[in-house]
Amino acid sequence: MKIRQFRYASDNLAYLVYSGGDAVAIDAGAVDEMLAFAEDRKLTIRCVTNTHTHSDHTLGNPRLLEATGAEFVDCRRVVHGQHLPVGGSRIMIYRTPGHMPDCVTFQAEGALLTGDTLFNGTVGNCFSGDLEAFFESIRFLMRFDPATLIYAGHDYVRESMAFARSIEPDNPHIDRYLAQYDPSRVVSTLADEFLVNPFLRFNDPAMMRILEAEGLPTTSEYERWRSLMEVY
Repeated sequence: MKIRQFRYASDNLAYLVYSGGDAVAIDAGAVDEMLAFAEDRKLTIRCVTNTHTHSDHTLGNPRLLEATGAEFVDCRRVVHGQHLPVGGSRIMIYRTPGHMPDCVTFQAEGALLTGDTLFNGTVGNCFSGDLEAFFESIRFLMRFDPATLIYAGHDYVRESMAFARSIEPDNPHIDRYLAQYDPSRVVSTLADEFLVNPFLRFNDPAMMRILEAEGLPTTSEYERWRSLMEVY
């Protein structure tokens, strides 16, 4: 199974996940580029779906569905652990609410397509208002193999690393993370995120010391997460 990333609207990221001549389009904003890639690789786009229903992620759906006759899978109606077939393989779907109530994450073998739940270097805003659900979603994603590749819904790498440095100015991993950044293919590993992403570092002793120095609650994992989300 392979993943092709497409940039559109400056920082949005769309994806084709493909195998055996079949493809699934996720957050298909770059319609023309995705169709051209599929034609060049002789891929049939069988399914169109989304990580959540914010309009910047769904805007390409009508045109791509009309052009391909693909099936539409509504992320609001999927169940946790459902899968999509693609060329003899399958993409797993997990519900990861928090940014929005309808957020989902797609697992394609050794990669997670996380939409606006987990970005490369940060996390999404909690527009749902449910910080506890968001925390559980992040905790769920943190349990995957550290070598798992993270493909997100936007490229906020430079901004997120500037923010991470403002919290942890002595973090030696931020420069390496930025050195690996390639705007033509925005990806990191979960292990990378544990080293630099403030919102995944709530159990790291260095981050705990920072929170304690600010007089923020640190007794439980959720308290530390909430402190990071509400204060930073």
